[in-house]
Amino acid sequence: MPLDTLKLYILVEDYGGYGSKFLGQHGISILAMGRRGGEEVKVLFDTGTSALPIVKNAEMLGVDLRGLDAIVLSHNHYDHTGGLVDLLKGSIKGEVPVIAHPEIFKVSYAVDPVLRYIGPPPSPVKFRKDVEELGGLWILSRDPVKLHDDVFTTGEVFEDEKFDFEKNPTLKVMKVVEGKILPDTINDEIGLAFNTSEGLVVLGGCSHPGIASIVRKAMKISGINKVRAVIGGFHLIGASSERIEATIREFKALGVEEVFTGHCTGLDAEARFKAAYGSKFHKLHAGLTINF
Repeated sequence: MPLDTLKLYILVEDYGGYGSKFLGQHGISILAMGRRGGEEVKVLFDTGTSALPIVKNAEMLGVDLRGLDAIVLSHNHYDHTGGLVDLLKGSIKGEVPVIAHPEIFKVSYAVDPVLRYIGPPPSPVKFRKDVEELGGLWILSRDPVKLHDDVFTTGEVFEDEKFDFEKNPTLKVMKVVEGKILPDTINDEIGLAFNTSEGLVVLGGCSHPGIASIVRKAMKISGINKVRAVIGGFHLIGASSERIEATIREFKALGVEEVFTGHCTGLDAEARFKAAYGSKFHKLHAGLTINF
């Protein structure tokens, strides 16, 4: 049986909204609250760059960050993990499972134009230790993780599960593995999906493995072919026109009904999605509430 209702609160996003009182910040954080009968599931997806705007925006929205069933970290980049430690110190009380890919603690960096660490702050080792000491219970899995009968992560999107046009990330970064510097394909990114009465709702953080591939994997795991909405960052900023158009074509082919995007998607891609989806396209902003 699917969720009767699903409510999503955009606690932080790059865009604060036109004339809005909400705080914008580079990154993304979404609070999801689902209900089926008398059961409720409450999940925090990503934690932005820092906790302050998440806390302030949650207060203005009137939502409580206590009592979470789980926290899901889409991948290791600072703009998705940076607020976790301070949230655990303050707004989130008690032990809580933290679901992520096993490679979330890798050392990742960019060179644009100089070397810049982009992993969980202040370092992978301290981040892991601090989260554990503050009550975070790590659940590290490459495989999908079921949080509830109707809520699951996609796990890693493996190469043979990707559309060909999404096999190369749009972001060029590096990682250090056993003293060697290697290209980082950002294979640690996972998505989060909900089976609702209206169809699948799929969340992506930056969608480095490819948002269409993430959606297709969520469909495969669940066996559900109706995709009500896809929400999050698609990291098509700087992508070629061909890749953007291919993404939109696959969304249409997969039957994606509605799109909510922002963060790292990029203005060009957003404009093209708007043209393709019309009133079913929405630009994400901090403080936005979405109901299914």
